[in-house]
Amino acid sequence: MSASDTARETILQRIRAALRDVPAGEQPEEVVVARDYRHNGSAAREEVVEQFIERVADYKVIVQRVEESALPQAIAEACAARGVQYLVVPADLPASWLPPHVELLPDANTLGYEQLDKSDGVLTGCALAIAQTGTIVLNGGPSQGRRAITLLPDYHLCVVFENQIVDLVPEALANLRDAVLAERRPITFISGPSATSDIELNRVEGVHGPRTLQVLVVRNA
Repeated sequence: MSASDTARETILQRIRAALRDVPAGEQPEEVVVARDYRHNGSAAREEVVEQFIERVADYKVIVQRVEESALPQAIAEACAARGVQYLVVPADLPASWLPPHVELLPDANTLGYEQLDKSDGVLTGCALAIAQTGTIVLNGGPSQGRRAITLLPDYHLCVVFENQIVDLVPEALANLRDAVLAERRPITFISGPSATSDIELNRVEGVHGPRTLQVLVVRNA
């Protein structure tokens, strides 16, 4: 038996032990789950936006608040400051967002992993963001592209509109419900740049995704 088989059997044994007192005929829908937590936030809109910016910055994210009319310039300046020459973009990204003086690599499920890995970064929008946790959520919807394009490039520049920011996690899950149940889209929660730690708690960045995350928070016109 291989090491992976042994680990699998250990996990299954623990699951069986945990379920030992569950009646044989019981179905999940028969068990009442307490859902008396807060489902909707009560904070003012400006407070929600400021909390999101504060939490995002805590994760070592480069964050900037811009007017919607200044978004194209902010994107161009961010790419120039980073020295971006090759930029991956979803095929449906708004034309006004596309920075000049950069070679664009539009992706319509066509770019290979090698192309993505050799690019200087990726520019996307998002599905929504969560102030409570400083999290950006992608669901493969408009201006987001497929998950791979935000995993392999070392730099992710993400546009978040203020009206996409919700206060609490339950609000986010409610908004994502249709994308999951009706459209079966994968959901990705991003809280800061990719990072992990080894057994000695040495932090390593860029292992499972971009080493650098930059967020432009846009005031809606």
